[in-house]
Amino acid sequence: MKKIIELALSPEVAFNRNFLYKKISKFLKIKNEDLKHIRFLKRSIDARTRKVIVNIQVEVYINENPEERFIEPINLQNVKNKPEIIIVGAGPAGLFAAIKLIESGYKPIIIEKGKKVEERTVDINNFLNSGCFNKDSNFCYGEGGAGTFSDGKLYTRSKKRGNYFRVFEILYLHGADESILYDSHPHIGSDKLPEIIKNIRRTIENAGGEFYFSSKLIDIDLTSNKVKKIITQDKTFSGLAYIFVTGHSARDVYEIFQNKNIDIESKPFAAGVRIEHPQELINEIQYHGIRDKFLPPAYYMVAEQIDGRGVYSFCMCPGGEIVPAMTDYDEIVVNGMSNSKRNSSFANSGFVVQIKHEDFVKINDKIGALILQEKLEKLAFENSNRDFKAPAQRVSDFLKGKTSTILPPCSYKPGVVSSPLHEWLPDFIKFSIKEALLKINKKMKGFVSENAILVGVESRTSSPIRIPRNPDTGHHIKIVNLYPAGEGSGYSGGIVSSAVDGMNIAQKLVKNLY
Repeated sequence: MKKIIELALSPEVAFNRNFLYKKISKFLKIKNEDLKHIRFLKRSIDARTRKVIVNIQVEVYINENPEERFIEPINLQNVKNKPEIIIVGAGPAGLFAAIKLIESGYKPIIIEKGKKVEERTVDINNFLNSGCFNKDSNFCYGEGGAGTFSDGKLYTRSKKRGNYFRVFEILYLHGADESILYDSHPHIGSDKLPEIIKNIRRTIENAGGEFYFSSKLIDIDLTSNKVKKIITQDKTFSGLAYIFVTGHSARDVYEIFQNKNIDIESKPFAAGVRIEHPQELINEIQYHGIRDKFLPPAYYMVAEQIDGRGVYSFCMCPGGEIVPAMTDYDEIVVNGMSNSKRNSSFANSGFVVQIKHEDFVKINDKIGALILQEKLEKLAFENSNRDFKAPAQRVSDFLKGKTSTILPPCSYKPGVVSSPLHEWLPDFIKFSIKEALLKINKKMKGFVSENAILVGVESRTSSPIRIPRNPDTGHHIKIVNLYPAGEGSGYSGGIVSSAVDGMNIAQKLVKNLY
């Protein structure tokens, strides 16, 4: 017999297999030995009250063996000699677009300026351990995109944009833990993602798709309203169509578009700092002082409106670390990540302020947002040691307008240097952050703490540029075989929404070819 039941449990029962089986057996009034299997369908933690509850929905098998969890297989076929579609970028949008093209009978050719993920991992470790920075292989550039080394959080609000759950299934088929199929805040971890990315590459290659790494785009050959070919530093590529999924830091691509008079436009984004606390403090706040070894590191999500401007947490990393996300030598950019176990003693999050149209339109009517983003990152560099150390300030000192004489411990491996963020951050950003911190601290007592630190700047929250596309056909508004997609094109933000957008655009492209 198979049943689906829902229960509200204590963490000790929900996260302990033996206790869980006994609880469910008692609930169903059956013998323990008759309960053959439990399969999670949904799981979420409710910490809104002083009693932390884990809500679960499970499929239970009584006196019968479990059915295999059904996952729709990928419809792979041999596309080695099929018509070719060129994909520029090997992030989630590019990889999932490639899979959709293969399912539709087209051969994807994937061009990536960075290195394959295993080589990229070596470059990142060299950077963290010895300061040896590679402009084309780092936390932003390379196979898998920026998300590969930014935690692998799969939570998304973009659930109406397409089949987001299919993204979870494909990641699971390539090695992700089964929990991503049922947890309310699914997470893979930066230690697990590289192998999953490699497995996806193998799937694409085994079907006849091709990858070209360390292959930087340098020119686009246009004829009338079409792309004729694209040129990298060592090869020329031509195909039926071209999908541009170049990620949120594709400044060299935007420059090429400008030089070729291909329409691009500025779009609002968000910028600010990373805020980091001891994870134990966040647990204390979020779990109301409850200390339970079965509870995972606590997560938070905060948002405030300050004078009509949004201020919110972004990419929150429980048990994680702050990482360097710059793509050039004269800028400082920070991001966050955590491994699958989330066992760091720190919790960090982007703490960012809404950048509006009026903030950048006077700078430049087409790329003003990009110019503003670059200015912030260079300001951070100038207000550090002019190396890869990040400017930082104790939260309490920031609120007092005082330079920190001593900084609390911080997870940022290149190191931090005391800097008066309250002096050099733009007025609207520092004012919004200050007011938001005071408001949040009233709701989350202890959020403003002597042990909390601000690290600057968090500026790659999303692309500051949008490549305009026809909403019906998916292609560029003027170039009919150029298909912008993903975060760098201004249509998504994060792993899941980018993957969904890549699949959607590939599907529209195929439809247009018929």
